[in-house]
Amino acid sequence: MRYDNGNDEIFDLIVVGSGAAGMAAAITAARHGLSTVIVEKSRYWGGSSARSGGGVWIPGNSVLRREAPADDIEEARRYLAAIIGTEVASERIDAYLDRGPEALEFLLDHSPLKLEWVQGYSDYLPEAPGGRAGGRSCEPLPFDGRALGADLETLHPPYAEGPAGVVFKQGEYRWMSTGLRNWRGPRTMLRVGMRTALGRIRGQKLLGLGSALMGPLMLGVRAAGVPVRLNTGMVELVFEGGRVSGIVVEHNGIRSTLRARRGVVLASGGFDHNPEMREKYHREPVTADLSLGAPTNTGDGITAAQRVGATVSFMSDAWWAPSIPMPKGPWFALSERSLPRSLIVNDRGVRFMNESLPYVEATHRMFGGEHGIGDGPAENLPAWLIFDQTYRNRYVFAGVPPRQRLPRSWMRSGAITTAGTLTELAERIGIPAAALEATVSRFNGHARGGSDPDFGRGESAYDHYYGDLANKPNPSLGELTKAPFYAARMVPGDLGTKGGIDTDIHARALRADGSVIDGLYAAGNTSSPVMGYTYAGPGATIGPALVFGYLAALDAAGVNTPR
Repeated sequence: MRYDNGNDEIFDLIVVGSGAAGMAAAITAARHGLSTVIVEKSRYWGGSSARSGGGVWIPGNSVLRREAPADDIEEARRYLAAIIGTEVASERIDAYLDRGPEALEFLLDHSPLKLEWVQGYSDYLPEAPGGRAGGRSCEPLPFDGRALGADLETLHPPYAEGPAGVVFKQGEYRWMSTGLRNWRGPRTMLRVGMRTALGRIRGQKLLGLGSALMGPLMLGVRAAGVPVRLNTGMVELVFEGGRVSGIVVEHNGIRSTLRARRGVVLASGGFDHNPEMREKYHREPVTADLSLGAPTNTGDGITAAQRVGATVSFMSDAWWAPSIPMPKGPWFALSERSLPRSLIVNDRGVRFMNESLPYVEATHRMFGGEHGIGDGPAENLPAWLIFDQTYRNRYVFAGVPPRQRLPRSWMRSGAITTAGTLTELAERIGIPAAALEATVSRFNGHARGGSDPDFGRGESAYDHYYGDLANKPNPSLGELTKAPFYAARMVPGDLGTKGGIDTDIHARALRADGSVIDGLYAAGNTSSPVMGYTYAGPGATIGPALVFGYLAALDAAGVNTPR
C-alpha cells in the first residue's frame, strides 16, 4: 500500500459519510465558519438515505406547525417515553425532541429542501400514550435533479425504480397500491402520470422519495463550500494526545492523513454489509445479502471508534424490514402485508402475529419475542405470506400491477410459490397442510365478522394506512377463497443496522465509564439509536440522523445553546 508523503491536509471538521447525518453536520459546520470536508467511501453520495422513502419524523417542526397544528412536542415526548421505555437515556430523547425543530429549520434555511406533512400516515404505534393517528411524518416534494449538475450522475441509485419510471410520494403510494379499489387510486395515478409526463416535456430529471431529500441537501453542501470526496474510504482514526485529531483515508490505492482541528463526525452508516459483524451480532437467518442499506455500509466507523475506546449498544437489533427474497435482491414488503385476503404463517402453518404490524415490530415477531434478540433459532422462521387470486386481481404486489402475471423468475427462485389448493400449496412449501387449512379457515371466519381476536389485526390506525378502505367491514381483513393460492417466502431483511457508538446529547462518542472521547462524534446509523428497540414512525431514522448531525457540528463549532 502506498502512502502520500506530502503534507497532511488540515480542516476544522471532517465528516465521514454523505447520508442525511453527514450532510446535516457538514452544512451546519460550514455555516458556522468551520472548514469542513465530507469523505465518502462509495462512488456515490447520499448513502442509505438516498435509497429510503425520504420521510422525516421530527415532531414540532415548522412544516407540522403550519400543516398539522394538532402536533405537540410534549405529546411526542409522552409517546417516545411510552414506546422506548428506559432503554435510552431520557436526556438523549429530550435533546432530539427539543432541538429537532431548530435543526430542521436550519437545514431548510440553508438548502432548497421543501417538505410537506404526509397526512394520515400514522405514527407506527399510534394507540400508545401520545401517539398520533394523523401522523407526524414529513416528506420531500419531487425535485428536479437538473439543479445538481454533474452531481446528479453520482447520486446513489434508489432501492427500486418506480413502475414506468414514475416519481411518486409516500402519501401517493398508499393509494396506488390498492389499484382501482378506491376512487383515490385512479385519481392519484392520473396525478402522478401527469406530473411525470409534464416533467419529461419540460426536460426535467424528477427525483422522489430519498433522492428528493438528499438532492437539495447536496445543494446545501455545495452552497456552503464543502468539498465531497467520493471513492475515499476511512481506514482508521488518528488518536493522539488523548483526542481524535484526524483520519487516515484511502483513495485509488493511496493512503493519506486528513487532520481535524475540531473533530471527526462518523456518519458512515451501520454494518449492513459486513458478514463477519452480522455473524457476530445477529441471529440466523440474517445475512448481509438481505440488507437494503447502501452496499458500502460495512461498519467502518463503528469499528474504528471501538479501537479508540468507544462503547456500542443495540448491536443485536436493526431497522428490520420483512422482505421477499427476489432473484435481484430483497423486496421490502411494506403494503403487501396489510392488504386483505392475506396472512402470514410460520413453518408450522399457523399465524403468529398481526401481519400489519410496523416492520421492525413484525420482524421481531418473526424471530420470536418482543425484541427478537437472544440466542437459539428463530421461532417463526421460515415464514410465508399467503394470499389468493382476488388479492392479485385487486392490488399491486412487489411493484407488479393487479391482474398482471408475476415473473416466472420469481417462481423459479422459490420466492413465490403457487398452487390450485391450499393443501397443494402447503405441500410445495413444506408446511403441514392440515394446519394451514385450519389457520385459513379460522382467519376467514373472523374476517367475515371484521375482527381478529387472535392478534388484533385491523384495530390500529396504522393497520389501515396500507389497508383497503373499500374493503368492508375491516380495511385490513378479507377471506382467502379464490384459487390459485400464493405463498411468498418472508425473510428478515433490514433497512440498515441499529447498533452503534454510544453518544451523549451533543453526539459525542462515549467510553464505557461515560466519559467523552474528545474530538469524536457519531450520528445516523453509526451511532446507537435514540429509538431504542422500537420505531416511532415514518422517518424516525432520518429524523434523528439530521438532528444529531446538526448537534455534533454545533458542538464542534462551540455553539451548544439553542439559537
